[in-house]
Amino acid sequence: MRCAVISRAGQVLAHGSLILHKSDDGELRLDLQTDGGRLFQGGMIDPDGDMTSASEGLFRQFFEAWGMSDLTLTVSSKGKLKTSP
Repeated sequence: MRCAVISRAGQVLAHGSLILHKSDDGELRLDLQTDGGRLFQGGMIDPDGDMTSASEGLFRQFFEAWGMSDLTLTVSSKGKLKTSP
């Protein structure tokens, strides 16, 4: 999934892709790989699929990188969506 990190002033801070990394014990972590090669490691995804803590971990990494809170992460998909008849 393609995404952009945007400041509250509307400045695009990074473009990249959301990715899932599997740990050795099978847990999934939500990360962002920027087009510039930087990897932001988010938190672990809950076993029930809830990504609240995973995204909070990702936004903590954004704060450490840019010193800003209240950032927006936009996600887009450029694929064709299949619909059922």
